[in-house]
Amino acid sequence: MTFTFLNKYRQTLLYGASLAVLLFVLKWLELRLLIIHHSFELYAGGIALLFTGLGIWLALKLARPKVETMVVEKEIYVSPATPFVLNQNALNELNLSRRELDVLELMAGGLSNQEIAERLFVSLNTIKTHSARVFEKLEVKRRTQAVEKARRISLIP
Repeated sequence: MTFTFLNKYRQTLLYGASLAVLLFVLKWLELRLLIIHHSFELYAGGIALLFTGLGIWLALKLARPKVETMVVEKEIYVSPATPFVLNQNALNELNLSRRELDVLELMAGGLSNQEIAERLFVSLNTIKTHSARVFEKLEVKRRTQAVEKARRISLIP
């Protein structure tokens, strides 16, 4: 039964297959001619794609944050639950003025230089000068270090 179907439509099937092969050959030739006539554009486009991909890769590589975990061990000084008593000897030894001590207490309260200046009714430059002198006298470089050392030697509660 299948042979009779093939025999009956043999000419049509051969004609369809030959048209498919001819279409394939024409498309292949068209592609070759397209490549020959537009070779510069194809090469330039390929190079552009290559460098675009390289640029994206490089940007992702450079922009990726380098996450590094550091473990910092630090001594914590815990003061007893007794009421605060100002260490007058340390205050005299460091030669801190009353205004510098006020600035140090407000630093410990978490206020910014501008907020300290407003609270003490002085200029911002005056607060910066007091802060620099406090850092120098306590032999520290940052506010957090100054507050920690002042608490450790009982200059502030």
